[in-house]
Amino acid sequence: MTVAAEKRLDLSRLSRRVASVSPSATLAIDAKAKAMKQQGIDVVGFGAGEPDFPTPEHIVEAAVAACRDPRNHRYTPTAGLPELRAAIAEKTARDSLLDVTPEQVLVTNGGKQAVAQAFDALCDPGDEVIVSAPYWTTYPEAIRLAGGEPVVIVTDETTNFFPTIEQVERAATGRTKILLFVSPSNPTGAVADRAYMEALGKLALERGWWIVTDEIYEHLVYGDARHYSMPVVVPELAGQCIVVNGVAKTYAMTGWRVGWMIGPPDVIEGAINLQSHLTSNVNNVAQRAALAALSGDLADVARMRQAFDRRRKLVVSLLDAIPGVECAEPRGAFYAFPSLKGVLGRTIRGTVAETTVDLSELVLDEARVAFVPGEAFGAPGYARFSYALSDEDISRGLERVAALFSESES
Repeated sequence: MTVAAEKRLDLSRLSRRVASVSPSATLAIDAKAKAMKQQGIDVVGFGAGEPDFPTPEHIVEAAVAACRDPRNHRYTPTAGLPELRAAIAEKTARDSLLDVTPEQVLVTNGGKQAVAQAFDALCDPGDEVIVSAPYWTTYPEAIRLAGGEPVVIVTDETTNFFPTIEQVERAATGRTKILLFVSPSNPTGAVADRAYMEALGKLALERGWWIVTDEIYEHLVYGDARHYSMPVVVPELAGQCIVVNGVAKTYAMTGWRVGWMIGPPDVIEGAINLQSHLTSNVNNVAQRAALAALSGDLADVARMRQAFDRRRKLVVSLLDAIPGVECAEPRGAFYAFPSLKGVLGRTIRGTVAETTVDLSELVLDEARVAFVPGEAFGAPGYARFSYALSDEDISRGLERVAALFSESES
């Protein structure tokens, strides 16, 4: 091992705050799968949380033109290009029926920065944030880095992977300050109905809690599922609600890194001040591309959603056909979140997988298929399978998993 590698492993050299951050399991699985592919190994990856479609051409062309415009070669306002902030406000009214002003919008480097800055803007040391598991891996880490304490409520498919109102009430204490709400959900694909959201929002209103709501998958809902925005369902929450969103999932723009947060003017102003010291403005070319995305129609979005819907049905049918695997039907995003509990504890090719972490490593090594174990999302016994890959790869990958699991012995 090199000296540089040894230094990277010595966490005592880091601040306690940074050393305590857990690595992203989703990125780790994806990185290992990609490394195997670079070695010429045929790996089917269900790990990545990004569309497999190219960014629509008119958006790319807007970026090409922006590169040649000297205005984009300079610093611009930290809060975002004025025309992009206005477009986000217009898009929010169009898609979510939420009326906001451009001054209530802060453009960030992806939705992840918006999540982090939302908690930075609201959390003081010791403040508690109610989080339901399964959760996206970044949420608890962002809360801790902001000085808050995540209070996790464990859920499962019997409650549609959302906590009951009674569970939320039991989890609350005098230190509860924020309720995190996400629908459609990563990693489960669950979508909350309006009646549930109204009950949850009214509880937050009654208790004086802030709500941070992540709407990044708003356009990816299927069948009779509908996306609703929390401050629209409970309008009285507008003064104590932060909405996080971005172009990544809807427009196949994960690599462009443009997100935003929407909230009360005083909170947004504070977040702008924070961002001015962290990153300043988002890349101008990416902002121009985002402007083209939001200003255009949703035809490309509809096309991608149709493909995701087809794949959703395929992945669920194939997973459910594997003995020991049970998969609740996802109604949003592009993830299936099956229970693998019926496979755990069995011997497969001489190895006993006691956890879904063990099972994910075994499947990657033996079947050349990558998925993210549920432990990464606070849900042992489950796994996340992204269906943001071709129908052919979905079928090929899950056929390999089925063949491997068929060798299991009690």
